[in-house]
Amino acid sequence: MDAEVDLAYAVGRAREGDAEGFRLLYRDIQPRLLRYLHAIAGQDAEDIASETWLQVTRDLPGFSGSYDGFRGWVATIARHRALDHLRRTARRPALAVPAEDLAAWPATGAAADTAQSAIDAVATGDAVALIATLPPDQAEAVLLRAVLGLDAITAGQVLGKRPGAIRTAAHRGLKTLHKKLESGEGGRLESGGGTEVREGVLKNGQDEAGGRG
Repeated sequence: MDAEVDLAYAVGRAREGDAEGFRLLYRDIQPRLLRYLHAIAGQDAEDIASETWLQVTRDLPGFSGSYDGFRGWVATIARHRALDHLRRTARRPALAVPAEDLAAWPATGAAADTAQSAIDAVATGDAVALIATLPPDQAEAVLLRAVLGLDAITAGQVLGKRPGAIRTAAHRGLKTLHKKLESGEGGRLESGGGTEVREGVLKNGQDEAGGRG
């Protein structure tokens, strides 16, 4: 709780141009953001993350909201940057992501709903490596909830979906992951699975753009 209070305070400090406040936010979010981007954009995750933080620093004075809101805002920027990248690179296959890299950063924050216990389990083991084998909508819901640690409301805002839809997708995906983990299907994300998630995210982004047009 104290850490969350400090980070909430850091948001306000960072908005006022305080470098230490921004550093605290960056150190908390960046590792999980990289894991999310690796799963949907492959080897260019670091470049996309850099572009994301550049936009964050530019637009931060205009941000208003809580720490959870800040994380969701950063995730939204990162997702849009990733979508732009995927369009430019014509669906280049994503690289494999070691399970230990993903598992090293479990979810944090308030995410108290029916999927929470499953999320906690998935975020701390080889099951995370199976996320890319899920249907794209389930995979991204699990990534936002388990890897980035967003609650269902914030994840829904990132994806433009209702919280109930996020809970359902995450719950179904986590249930599938649990079964696969029990059957011993842990290990590394295969490049094909990563490609499915990447193409699913790209399709969802195109659908969102069409809906806004």
